[in-house]
Amino acid sequence: MPNSAPPRSSIPKIPFAVFLLIALHLILALGAIGGGVMLILDPGGTSMGMPAALLERTFFRSFLIPGILLLSVFGMFPLIVAYGLWRRPDWTSAEAFNPYRAELHPVWAFSLYIGFGQLVWIAVQTYMMNSVSAMQLAYTGLALAILIVTLLPSVRSRFFKK
Repeated sequence: MPNSAPPRSSIPKIPFAVFLLIALHLILALGAIGGGVMLILDPGGTSMGMPAALLERTFFRSFLIPGILLLSVFGMFPLIVAYGLWRRPDWTSAEAFNPYRAELHPVWAFSLYIGFGQLVWIAVQTYMMNSVSAMQLAYTGLALAILIVTLLPSVRSRFFKK
């Protein structure tokens, strides 16, 4: 029976930095899915030790909407991006959101969007809640790591269009 798989030498090697970037997106996704689900199930925030008083400077009356946003934007979207970083699928419909469409795969731009979006999310969160926690600092570091690794030449070159 003939082997239909391409020879190992013809399969492009994925740089370590891309695996690292995938791991960073998965860490963000898992944390956001956990936090988002907890906020959706307990919009009062008591199960996470977040009193409703934290929302006084916001336009939210409960943590339900922030939980939905957290789950979808920083939970599900990074999972999709992690998949895209690994498999490089043909995402022609995503090209509309890719400012680098002439030269780079849209997943590379989406990785940048997630990093910048996470920075904005934490900045708005700390302003609206008028507090800073160790967790917010950790997620700021995670966002910066996603941005730095996305911009590495070995990662960028992996997503050039041929």
